[in-house]
Amino acid sequence: MKIEYQETSSDLMTRINIHDAFGARDIDKWMLEVLPLEQNMAILDIGCGAGKQCFSYLAHLNGKAEITGADVSKELLAKAKEENAKLGDRVTFQTLNFNQEFSFPYETFDLVSCSFAIYYAEDIPFTISEMHRVLKPGGYLFTTGPMPENKQMFYDIITEATGKEIPPMPGSSRYASEILETIKSTFSDVNVHIFENPLTFPTVEPFLAYTRASLSEDRLLWNTFFKTKEDFESVMDQIKQVAETWFERDGKLVMIKVVGGFLAKK
Repeated sequence: MKIEYQETSSDLMTRINIHDAFGARDIDKWMLEVLPLEQNMAILDIGCGAGKQCFSYLAHLNGKAEITGADVSKELLAKAKEENAKLGDRVTFQTLNFNQEFSFPYETFDLVSCSFAIYYAEDIPFTISEMHRVLKPGGYLFTTGPMPENKQMFYDIITEATGKEIPPMPGSSRYASEILETIKSTFSDVNVHIFENPLTFPTVEPFLAYTRASLSEDRLLWNTFFKTKEDFESVMDQIKQVAETWFERDGKLVMIKVVGGFLAKK
């Protein structure tokens, strides 16, 4: 199954910054609480993007871990390497396409993590089997992704604004079903942790910024809504009108992020 999407560093960072500014909870702190992290671990973060999770692990373990970040995006890896240089190149970053065999030997890592990326895999059983292969016996896989009820307000406003059916999202349509079942069939022990984070927007503008970045980042998924820049701006104008109506009615906009953390032991 080929997943059509397009990710840019600017769209991704816009969304991350909005989560940080308007969210009630810190997902990075939650991950560190859930994960069985120990110093001197060998850690692989797949789909590392600009390195946010790698640097979080590094700080939490006081630099005492072998951390590798891997991603298919040259643009995002360049951002990660730029930040890594400021920290003395404590993390190893490299290119990895999780639709292909990983360039690591069997039983290399104590922890493999994959935050908000695994649902873009073309062949879920293959990708998860590769994650399992490079883990040491007793090692852990940790993935995060959107549950089906994630950011329902976002989709409700878009539906009301456009009158169109929301296209299947790779995350919410696959994560709690196909991906979770595959992890359960591959690993000996799997625990599901749920993270809920309400993003409260005190004005319409940050919600529109989030929406613009989200639609732009995954623009190929939304091709039934817009194809040209003019189409995109027209859809954004429709969304703005509905969002303003909701805001006038409620005095705020609250979008609840619902994330599943799947912790599996080999």
